[in-house]
Amino acid sequence: MSKRGIVLVGLVALNAALLLAGLGLGGGGAAATGGVRVGLVFDVGGLGDKSFNDAAYAGLVRARDDLGVTIRYIEPGDGTDRESALRQLASQGYDLVFGVGFIFTDDIRKLAAEFPGVKFACIDYSVVPGQPPPPPNLSGLRFREHEGSFLVGAIAALESKTRIIGFVGGMQIPLIRKFEVGYTAGAKHVCPDCTVLAAYAGTEPRAFADPTKGRELAVAQYNRGADTIYHASGKSGTGVFQAARERNLKVIGVDADQFDEAPCCTLTSMVKNVEVSVYETIVDVVHGEFRGGVRELGLAEDGVGYVYDDNNRAMISPATIERVNALRDQIVRGEIQVPYE
Repeated sequence: MSKRGIVLVGLVALNAALLLAGLGLGGGGAAATGGVRVGLVFDVGGLGDKSFNDAAYAGLVRARDDLGVTIRYIEPGDGTDRESALRQLASQGYDLVFGVGFIFTDDIRKLAAEFPGVKFACIDYSVVPGQPPPPPNLSGLRFREHEGSFLVGAIAALESKTRIIGFVGGMQIPLIRKFEVGYTAGAKHVCPDCTVLAAYAGTEPRAFADPTKGRELAVAQYNRGADTIYHASGKSGTGVFQAARERNLKVIGVDADQFDEAPCCTLTSMVKNVEVSVYETIVDVVHGEFRGGVRELGLAEDGVGYVYDDNNRAMISPATIERVNALRDQIVRGEIQVPYE
């Protein structure tokens, strides 16, 4: 049975932290033994997206509370601030600097070479064929999102009454395409004659922060007969949840457990254990065990999964859960190869 992979802690109180220098600089926490300091720069959508960024923040806060590390975060005002935000933390001698999102890949590679004494980590690190591996002071954290998406696609199809389900993505890029492809593959695996509708909010990073567009795309898919929509669109997903509430139709969250966005309608969420990956990377630094290179997490590593708990148990039949858990085991054993492109 899948677990609620991400627990968001203290977000409301800490969301009011200091915003400085026009970059949204904030943070807190007491210095750890040995003075370990950790900085983090958010992705598009920033703190309060109730998804990807908030999960990373929860890992940062957990490390502060459990390990006593000093933390600081920056919310870039726009895309041009990303490199300067990372550079600011590195130049101030932070022991570990996170970039949250694939969009940081190029900047963080550059800065890791420039600041060899600082450790860096990039969530959703982008791997380009033929590109050299990351330098030893850079950890590229990746997830097999297509595997978790396969499972929620199977749930959506098995529970669908119309045999039409939808997908709303944020920025149209290979990373988000992985979500769509896995979701479609899972649906088709259990329901070959089901229809999967798909649409994206745009081709620029702001596509992850456009709730109006998210609602518009979701309404269009519900109007075409979809009774469940899976989103992978960051803050744009708040518009998808709004459409689900308005129509009293089903929606599937992403990255974190998003049940509270629409308790009436959230069938499940595909969770990425971003909180855990952030926390464990910090633990490695504290214990002197940090390793550079690319690390990929999927179902076998409990890096992705889906939510099935007391909140949504009544929405999903036991037969569906039994079928989906069997599919999970087949993927882990390598008997099902989930496509991602």
